[in-house]
Amino acid sequence: MMLREYEMVLKAAADPNRVRILKMLESGELCVCQITAVLDLSGSTVSKHLSLLQAAGLVDDRKDGRWVHFRLATDEINDYAQPLLSLLHGWLRDDAMIAADVERVRRIRELPVEQFCCSNPGEVLDRELACAGGGGR
Repeated sequence: MMLREYEMVLKAAADPNRVRILKMLESGELCVCQITAVLDLSGSTVSKHLSLLQAAGLVDDRKDGRWVHFRLATDEINDYAQPLLSLLHGWLRDDAMIAADVERVRRIRELPVEQFCCSNPGEVLDRELACAGGGGR
């Protein structure tokens, strides 16, 4: 059983898009549509990534009306999840893609979730970045 839990955590964290999600969540919870906009992936692809991260015990969710928000897990359902999250916290600080994601998340957090998620999130993010001189994705 322990080997299986170990494998789930490492496999979940081995995918670059899932690592990007984990790094985004270091600054706090995000709605699925916010994560989708930053990654520029389909909602179904992001949902699959989030499902694998949740099964591994790396993220938790909470439902708020029609929105689902994800955050880094605090419950220890997998003995390997918290140690990996602690290690990951210090990693990839100088990675250009992670830095760009962090900046996009910062800008997204300035917009109300209802406004952001009820429109086309990708277009809202592109428009906000263009207005701020941040360029597009």
